[in-house]
Amino acid sequence: MYEFHSRRSVVMAPQGAVATSQPLAAQAGLRVLLAGGNAVDAAVATAAVLNVVEPVSTGIGGDMFALIWDGRQLHALNGSGRAPAALTLDWLEAQGLNRVPTFGPLPVTVPGAVDGWCEAVERFGRLPLAAVLAPAIEYAERGFPVSPLIAHGWAANALKLVEHSGPDGGGYLVDGQAPQAGEVWRQPALGRALRAIAEGGRDAFYRGPMARAIAETLQAAGGVMTEADLAAHTSTWEEPISVTYRGVRLYETPPNGQGLAALIALSVAEGWDLGSGDFGSVATTHHLIEAMRIGWADALAYVADPHFAPAPLEQLLSPAYGARRRGEVQAQRSSTYPAATFSPASDTVYLTVVDADRMAVSFINSNYMGIGSGLVVRDWGIALQNRGALFSAEPSHPNMVAPGKRPYHTIIPAMAFRDGQPWLSYGVMGGYMQPQGHVQVLTNIVDFGMDPQTALDAPRWSVDPLTGEVTLEPGLAHVADDLTRFGHTVRLTEPHQAFLYGGGQVIMIDPATGMLHAGSDPRKDGCAVGY
Repeated sequence: MYEFHSRRSVVMAPQGAVATSQPLAAQAGLRVLLAGGNAVDAAVATAAVLNVVEPVSTGIGGDMFALIWDGRQLHALNGSGRAPAALTLDWLEAQGLNRVPTFGPLPVTVPGAVDGWCEAVERFGRLPLAAVLAPAIEYAERGFPVSPLIAHGWAANALKLVEHSGPDGGGYLVDGQAPQAGEVWRQPALGRALRAIAEGGRDAFYRGPMARAIAETLQAAGGVMTEADLAAHTSTWEEPISVTYRGVRLYETPPNGQGLAALIALSVAEGWDLGSGDFGSVATTHHLIEAMRIGWADALAYVADPHFAPAPLEQLLSPAYGARRRGEVQAQRSSTYPAATFSPASDTVYLTVVDADRMAVSFINSNYMGIGSGLVVRDWGIALQNRGALFSAEPSHPNMVAPGKRPYHTIIPAMAFRDGQPWLSYGVMGGYMQPQGHVQVLTNIVDFGMDPQTALDAPRWSVDPLTGEVTLEPGLAHVADDLTRFGHTVRLTEPHQAFLYGGGQVIMIDPATGMLHAGSDPRKDGCAVGY
């Protein structure tokens, strides 16, 4: 029997809890709860502080998604942006391009995060937006000490910032260098932007001087976004999608997000009695990898903006479909599937909040690939995302680039219910690791009885949707030879490569006591806090 030992205790609290990837951000959310805000207020406050203290991963130049339980109903908020009106496949071909570039001005879609924040607070919050954004403004203007893993990621993106935004990285570098761990960093330009949003709401970002500066920055670099593209942006409220796994109903946001991959994988795995075996056994690991391969095959074929190419969700999420795909899995033989046309990878922040009234928010915010496009709107401190890099250039693909279209999106929040009530508010950030992180954390809790912190500490595997290669954390090295014998291409990673497996946060509402049990991934700088 394989055993691993978690090295951190789960955080327990009777009233409210916040979990995210940076301690100052988690505490900011807690401050808002203690000041009378609810879970939505605290979630947006936490996301805004992450914009300041973890800018390599997130910001007002990116997108967001959320699942919000208001006490009666679960709501899905899609705060992702759309391609500029002038970005067409024909235009790209006329520029001699056979795809949307990864960095620079062309992959920048309209940033959706600010409108999503405003939508959430306006519909469900208790506090004014200015109070919600106050902690982020404070850290931007007064400064904060850069935490260790964030410093590492910042340095890894310094060259990209220099290439696209100059030696000072648009205000994110000094003489081409990122701040070191422990260095006090200030972002006065970003503080100015946050103050404007706090006072003027969404219009301060999508209309007027800030929108003009965004459009001018992109056009000067060769992009096609206009002020009209920004002014036209709207978030959308959508119906969550779900499957049942061992009596637990897992909800995800619908396409254009990739939550579909996790749901299909769990629908396949539903027919296997994983709990009768051991965590970390070769049989358990192999079967979950195979379920994830199936999830990837369908997600990469169907996930796109549903206003352009709706996926057949009813069929894909039916128990009958899961059972049919399950029948394709062999007990000791790896499967294959066609390679994808792109390989999602990203830097993202995930957070979750549950308040005293048991409003629950599962919330994710991202600039995509390590501070996004590399372009910064200098006077406002806005690092612009590069989500458009995930568009396909295949004319027949549902995810083909088109004006006003949302691209395939990697960031996905999750929420699991028992007996019609929220049980787990959770997520795992990290590009294509996200759906497989959702699967692994949920099965760790449901099948192997782990608490939230232990479920996050447990060693992970990852299957690449492009190559099919399986990577294993050191804690799963004991199954490498057997997986190879089954036909998997396997690579062991080093301890310092823990970032490859994402960073998760979980808050459980204990159905027996009503208490909150929270965990935060040791692969990040963050923590879980409660009161």
